[in-house]
Amino acid sequence: MSTAPGKQGVSTIERAARLSVAPMMDWTDRHCRVFHRHLSRETLLYTEMVTAPALVRGGAAHLLDFSPEEQPVALQLGGSEPGELAQAARMGEEAGYVEINLNVGCPSDRVQSGTFGAVLMTTPDLVASSVRAMRDAVAVPVTVKCRIGVDDQDPETVLPDFLSRIRDAGCERVAIHARKAWLQGLSPKENRDIPPLDYDLVLRMKERFPDLHVSVNGGIGSLDEAEWFLAQGLDGVMIGRAAYHQPWDILADADARIFGSERAAPEPDAVARQMMPYVARHVAEGGRAHQVTRHMLGLFAGRPGARLWRRALSEGASRPGVGAELIEEALAAMERVAAEA
Repeated sequence: MSTAPGKQGVSTIERAARLSVAPMMDWTDRHCRVFHRHLSRETLLYTEMVTAPALVRGGAAHLLDFSPEEQPVALQLGGSEPGELAQAARMGEEAGYVEINLNVGCPSDRVQSGTFGAVLMTTPDLVASSVRAMRDAVAVPVTVKCRIGVDDQDPETVLPDFLSRIRDAGCERVAIHARKAWLQGLSPKENRDIPPLDYDLVLRMKERFPDLHVSVNGGIGSLDEAEWFLAQGLDGVMIGRAAYHQPWDILADADARIFGSERAAPEPDAVARQMMPYVARHVAEGGRAHQVTRHMLGLFAGRPGARLWRRALSEGASRPGVGAELIEEALAAMERVAAEA
């Protein structure tokens, strides 16, 4: 079964959602997204979670800053007060984001204390009210990223009820992390690995809700796996840690394999050099090279010289005043070792 887009009239954002990079705190910031965009022009990118209270009450509008070259890019919000989420969604739309996503999946203690994230799986009516308020406030799609359940909930019962409620509230797309979240007893890191994956449940939800655009998330580590899920009838695949740690493997060939583009996969050294003007501009504006290059450490993962690349970037970034030349230095070091081999 072909995984190339086949529907006529599918929106640009729906098409982009065939493959997306998951929102990840401290990782998918604007510098990371620019880097990922050099690898794939088509893949949908997400911000880190931005809390609605920070935007509405905290005046932290700078958290919405992004570069036009990142598009298509979606804003993920955290929050639990419908009116506040609606206002934050409006701010996101005005800033230029093509989608507003509600976080109903993060299990961290900090998120729980704010009564949002995965704990919202226990209050589906509140989630539905929030989606409806956001939907009424903006013209761009409002989507949800959730778990299959939390703690002692029965996912077979909880998940279809949850999806039914958010669909009726106006949510047309959902990304389902195919694991439960244990809010007590497991750390956020453990919640990414220990609860078993239930991909079959996600596939059944697509069958049960054919009108919902359903993406699967959790434990997916290759484009081969992504293509398999799409061939089973899912609308999209969301990849997290693998896309961050092995960005070339996941994203460089995605445009051709997932989106049917004729664009050839860019070589990693070419991508590295394409990032140099961005790093130079960031440093000229008062930033540090490390804020960008830390996201590029996995560019050569699995290739000869990958360890040298990581070391050159990590150690060189600590030098005072270092700029875009750090990337060229790291590439030159790799080339020297290759020539001596």
